[in-house]
Amino acid sequence: MTLMVDIRKLSFINEMAKVGTNGVADNMSKLTGENAQMEVTKTNFIDVDDIESQLDSGKRVGVRVRLLDPPHGHILILFPEASAKKITAIMLRDVVDDISDVSGKMARSAVEEMGNMMASGFIDGWADVLGRAIDITAPQLVYAQTGDIVTRTANLGNDDLALFFDSDLTVPSYQIEAEIYAFPELAEFVEMVNNMETPST
Repeated sequence: MTLMVDIRKLSFINEMAKVGTNGVADNMSKLTGENAQMEVTKTNFIDVDDIESQLDSGKRVGVRVRLLDPPHGHILILFPEASAKKITAIMLRDVVDDISDVSGKMARSAVEEMGNMMASGFIDGWADVLGRAIDITAPQLVYAQTGDIVTRTANLGNDDLALFFDSDLTVPSYQIEAEIYAFPELAEFVEMVNNMETPST
């Protein structure tokens, strides 16, 4: 399989980033009742060894999910620690009156559920564009420096390059921020993109 993308199909890669992040924002809007916005800030192929230099410093809390169907690979949903605390409050607002009473286990579960909801929205968008179902694993909680999480995830694949979707989610009223990174298996992903029908002009 080739890793060369048909130049006529490059728009599909941007479309998949856009549709995926729209799915995330829609799910977040339903949960919060606010108009969540998610913007794709960067879409490019990047050397795995150089990824860490592209990232903000600081710790992140989030989830990693693995795609069980083509294009396989992994999706990361990461939250700054302050946003993770706000997410916990939102997810548990109908369960507890005082968020300070929430156990660590409940807080982790809330972040996992939110991350899974966001990952599902992203993958559903991909599935629509590709015209196929894509199942994912249960979310795995991650907590570490941003660079450590992203580099470790990129290294789970067999590629020296990663297709790096860098996106920012904002929910203004709640001051929640989130980042999503997608690392599909490149050979499969490129083959799928090259096999997509280019709209006739």
